Amino acid sequence: MSYTIPAQTRIGHVHLKVSDLQRSIAFYCGLLGFELVMKYGEQAAFISAGGYHHHIGLNTWHSLGSEPAPDRYPGLYHTAILYPERKDLAAIMQRLIDVKYQHITGASDHGVSEAIYLNDPDLNGVELYWDRPKELWPQDEAGNLTMFTRRLDIDNLLAELK
Repeated sequence: MSYTIPAQTRIGHVHLKVSDLQRSIAFYCGLLGFELVMKYGEQAAFISAGGYHHHIGLNTWHSLGSEPAPDRYPGLYHTAILYPERKDLAAIMQRLIDVKYQHITGASDHGVSEAIYLNDPDLNGVELYWDRPKELWPQDEAGNLTMFTRRLDIDNLLAELK
């Protein structure tokens, strides 16, 4: 018997193992602008955008002081953070440039979205992106979605701020 998940289902939050809680709070809250909702003792914190109970959980329960996970092992590829507007993505890009953030790993136009890729302090992948309106998503002649990966035009993105 087959099952289809309801279309309204969303991923509510991600919970990351980190090696240094304060360093991760500084990255996610201090750099990316999330709000610290609460700390759970000295080993966990919950952060959000807009007052939600938490979009990201951070903990050191099994990872305090550890090295990053090896690249070629199974695990989380990246956490994707969806911005509401293109201008919001431009603003965080400008922030990363202003603070000279050294761990940007890529920037892509996928047709359906534009994305900036970076690593957090534990080398967990983070994708910052916005979705184009659905009516602008690329399609082939048969109406099938045709995503791609092209270089993101950073100058064009930053022009949103002018």
